[in-house]
Amino acid sequence: MIVSSPDWSTRTFGNEDRLPRVPVPTLEASGRRFLEWCAPLLTPEELAETETALAQFLEGPGPELQAALEEYDRSPGVRSWLDTFWPYRYLGRRDRIALNANFFFLFQDSPLGQVERAAELTASAVDYKLKLDDQLVPPVLLRGTPQSMVQHQYLFSATRIPGALIDTARTRFPSPERHIVVFSKGTPFRLDVLADDGRPYSPAQLADGLRAILKDDHVTDVPAGPFTTKARAEWAASRAALIEAGNADALETIETALFCLCLDDFTPSDALEAGDRLLYGDNRWYDKAVSLIVFEDGTAGINVEHCELDGTTILGFTDALLSGSREEREAAEGVPGYEVVEFTLTDALREDAQAAAAAFRAYADATATQTVSFDVGANRAKELGMSPDAFAQMSYQLAHRRAKGLTGATYESIATRQFQNGRTEAMRVVTPEVVRFADVMTSSEASLEEKRAAFRAAAAKHVSRAKECQAGDAPEQHLWELQLIAKRRGDAADLPLYSSPGWLKSRDDYLSTSSAPSVNIQYFGFGSTSPQCIGIAYVLLPDRWNIYLSTPKHVSAEMHRFADELAVAVRELQDLLAE
Repeated sequence: MIVSSPDWSTRTFGNEDRLPRVPVPTLEASGRRFLEWCAPLLTPEELAETETALAQFLEGPGPELQAALEEYDRSPGVRSWLDTFWPYRYLGRRDRIALNANFFFLFQDSPLGQVERAAELTASAVDYKLKLDDQLVPPVLLRGTPQSMVQHQYLFSATRIPGALIDTARTRFPSPERHIVVFSKGTPFRLDVLADDGRPYSPAQLADGLRAILKDDHVTDVPAGPFTTKARAEWAASRAALIEAGNADALETIETALFCLCLDDFTPSDALEAGDRLLYGDNRWYDKAVSLIVFEDGTAGINVEHCELDGTTILGFTDALLSGSREEREAAEGVPGYEVVEFTLTDALREDAQAAAAAFRAYADATATQTVSFDVGANRAKELGMSPDAFAQMSYQLAHRRAKGLTGATYESIATRQFQNGRTEAMRVVTPEVVRFADVMTSSEASLEEKRAAFRAAAAKHVSRAKECQAGDAPEQHLWELQLIAKRRGDAADLPLYSSPGWLKSRDDYLSTSSAPSVNIQYFGFGSTSPQCIGIAYVLLPDRWNIYLSTPKHVSAEMHRFADELAVAVRELQDLLAE
């Protein structure tokens, strides 16, 4: 019998109620997978200790926590058992989000200068907002299956608000706001992008408004933006002091703005320097969900606050911005109005802002980055009978083994937007097959046939695990949410599973990897996630493979060695399959 596919809605959010729910894994399945996933990283003694801790969990508090999770999943209004997990994961982090959590895309080059490119990007973003409001952005279909579009409600007028214990996400959809905030030399300016009657300003009109801002001689000697680079509880205290000092209206203007546009008086010398400034430049408000950044020469990109937005959503938004196509709309009249967003800083707040800026500069200076680019892409991997992502990940594993002499915990983000409120799943790349692959490839005695067989076996296992993650069959986020339930109840102290070698080692990243495939971007990047971690953000295109690496500076020599070994591994693995 042939079952016809559903008649999916063409409205942006028209399919959300028809998407399947994220399945709640069973406790037994997650326990079994957890042991399987962490075992390749453990000594026999560590594995035995982890097995004991897991058995205690499964026989003790685990079933009660699982029952609470299943009850939550059945609760009215809950669309996913992860609906509480995500806020705790992102909004609960207490370190700085600038460089540590926000991510960037570097757009493809344009012949336009700074003002013209900024005006075009702004006009396209406003056009996208208006389409979203009317649900005219087509829902994403992946191999015929609609993907959740809920995150698109958090693109505009969305801002992360610092809290003493946990942050909150401020957003409103559809946003009634008509302004953006433009940052120039650290000074925020309110700029209208929609007239009172809702008509958008044209790129030419926006360009006039931006030129007026750039010519404005207002000087901010101590910018307020660096407050957003502080650890979250410290920033919450500073924000309370800002409000007490009479800055509630200024904060309101920035927090409700559709997005930020940062006009930097700086020209990057190359893609690496552009990426670095996109990741940790000044002249920013890092709490804003979306900040478009345009450098003096027209080079442009985006910095994204991660709590409600993932890379796949931003890729769709970016592709629309850079497509050059907008709806035909009647333009507003005149030049858009602008005004300085004034902050009044007490002496204590001035010192606070200056200290925050200096601390963030030092933190950025303690970060090392590098770009790597290959004229090998997804097409070449497919020609060689290999999954492109498996080829990339095995290249990283071989390079890491040769650079550091070990196989370490590796994270890869897997999209799960085919589910209601779907976001991502945490995949752990290291399998017994990956360990054997690295062993064989670094052995002087292994034959080419043995190496080829080990490579294909590791790649096949990688593909099958990725499919499990896509289906929601993965242990880490499930077990993590059970821990968070216990913490929220105040009884998480006696859970030895979460102090076991398996839990700690499997989540202590040596490599943190994520992919953003789009022809409209050159590079994608984020900071590393632990003291020994190399962050690997990669753009794997049909004929190109661009990678942005980041790591703490004190281990930068190992990152550079990894990059050198990666170039060798990519050539070697191609040759191995070609033979």
